[in-house]
Amino acid sequence: MNAPPAPDPGAVAADWRARGYSCHRMVDPPGQCWRDFTHDENELLVVVKGRLELEVEGERRTVGPGEEVFIPARARHTVSNVYDRETAWLFGYD
Repeated sequence: MNAPPAPDPGAVAADWRARGYSCHRMVDPPGQCWRDFTHDENELLVVVKGRLELEVEGERRTVGPGEEVFIPARARHTVSNVYDRETAWLFGYD
């Protein structure tokens, strides 16, 4: 089974802009963890390369390249790089 192709960051940014979201790039080393964040805005996240584990309001899931995740405003969330190399991902707020 082949992995889905990595998303084009420019295409993701254009799509998100059309949907009213910003778009920012993050690259995390293995083991990087951003714990217990909340934002007043809705957030979108997509992995470009690698794997992330997300915990949103106590619910965990692992996401890979091309998977878009919606995180509702004010939801407590944690993002961890569970890949053995750098993980590149995009995030944006409405």
